[in-house]
Amino acid sequence: MMRWNATVGIVRRRMGTACAIVAAGMAAWVTATAPAQAQAQTSFPNRTMRIFVPYGPGGVGDLTMRLVAQKMTDRMGKQVIIENRPGAGGVLAAKATMDSPPDGYTMLVTGNGTAISMSLFKVRPYHALNDFTQISVCASFEMLIATPAGSPYKTVQDIIAAARANPGKLNLAAINPGSTQNLSAHLFKQLTGIDAQIVTYRTTPDLITALVRNDVHVAFDFYAGLQAAIIDKKINIVASSDEQRNPLLPGVPTAKESGLPEYVVTSWNALSAPAGLPDDILAILNREINASLADPELQAKAKQFGMNAKGSTPQEMRARMERDINRWAGVIEKAGIARQ
Repeated sequence: MMRWNATVGIVRRRMGTACAIVAAGMAAWVTATAPAQAQAQTSFPNRTMRIFVPYGPGGVGDLTMRLVAQKMTDRMGKQVIIENRPGAGGVLAAKATMDSPPDGYTMLVTGNGTAISMSLFKVRPYHALNDFTQISVCASFEMLIATPAGSPYKTVQDIIAAARANPGKLNLAAINPGSTQNLSAHLFKQLTGIDAQIVTYRTTPDLITALVRNDVHVAFDFYAGLQAAIIDKKINIVASSDEQRNPLLPGVPTAKESGLPEYVVTSWNALSAPAGLPDDILAILNREINASLADPELQAKAKQFGMNAKGSTPQEMRARMERDINRWAGVIEKAGIARQ
């Protein structure tokens, strides 16, 4: 019996020693790896980042992102490149982003067009809110309501009065069905209750040509697209659609000032990442995007094209996306626009 107890005691002592060795080893491993883990979290970025743009180069949205990409490159010391992936209503760029790991090295330009697509397409391989991490709004740009230079329609109320006096005779021009410009024309009809025809053009230059030739009475587009015609005084800007007057057009009233308090339309673009982006990487990207947008040089360039370059928190961006999804869904349904 004494020999048995002695044996048990030896086993217990040896087990205790083994546990102590294991514990010490674990402590040493944690101590050794903790700095490496911290370094991994704070070393982002350590290689090139890319931004997928769902349309071709040269437009106002593409220009915004090139400005942001350059400033982020300067600030972060790693290149941020633009990859234009136009086509399929933005699906190609969205799919390329979804197929990328959520590590912060791949971002996607989203925004008002993404919100509209939720109601415009019957089938989408993505959900604007569930399949992406919202990072920050980047810029917004209002709609301008334009008439030919010699038009008798000098105010919003002139347009409304003419449409009511001649039901179905007034033409409202905008590009591409389902675009923000096109839906803005539908929203104008819905809020004013006028009977007017909406004429669709493929591009903004086509629209401007028709407006200058008096083929249409009223047009809806952004400042960047109309800028040359405005400078050449070939068209007249009746109203803008933001909460405040456009600083480039201080003499042009807003639609709110013109008697349409609900006609506030601002298209916007932003940056998103694949769903599941770690919080620490999200915080870094949001900080750098906002700092880049606040850069005086970027601000000056953005204002030249009528853009309000201003960032947001991820939460603010998500809330804006939700609001616009609901708003444009209502406009699309009321306008009877068929899903594509």
